[in-house]
Amino acid sequence: MSALAFDAKRLNGVHVDLSEYAGKVALIVNTASNCGYTPQYQGLETLYQEFAPQGFVVLGFPCNQFGQQEPGDATQISQFCERNYGVSFPMFEKVDVNGETAHPLFQYLKSHAPGVLGTEMIKWNFTKFLLRKDGSVFKRYAPQTTPAEIREDILQLLVE
Repeated sequence: MSALAFDAKRLNGVHVDLSEYAGKVALIVNTASNCGYTPQYQGLETLYQEFAPQGFVVLGFPCNQFGQQEPGDATQISQFCERNYGVSFPMFEKVDVNGETAHPLFQYLKSHAPGVLGTEMIKWNFTKFLLRKDGSVFKRYAPQTTPAEIREDILQLLVE
């Protein structure tokens, strides 16, 4: 089993089988529109634009579990991301990432890439998980890790 064994809905309501991303290096991020880390959308879009032709994708999953920083509906989130950051990478419907209602994808990611001291809980918005082309988790990154700091790891996985 890999992270690509799950499915999700895009912001436009279209159901997506994540196996569509098999063969690509993927960066999965829990996002929010009203967070101190929200400007990372720009860095994520930069990575996506630079590496998409080589087989890289960013998958954004809005989440409202941290300080109620993603209160909008799907249309509002989509408009915010496009208008303010030019986001063109795939964005999915709002999900929970912690607790009993956590999306199965995030349950998988947390169990396969625990955080500091082995904790599985996601601590804040913009926690990132980098996947190999086969969907296995390569690494988990803290919210404060900027997209630019992940660049070398992406390059490494693209040539594997």
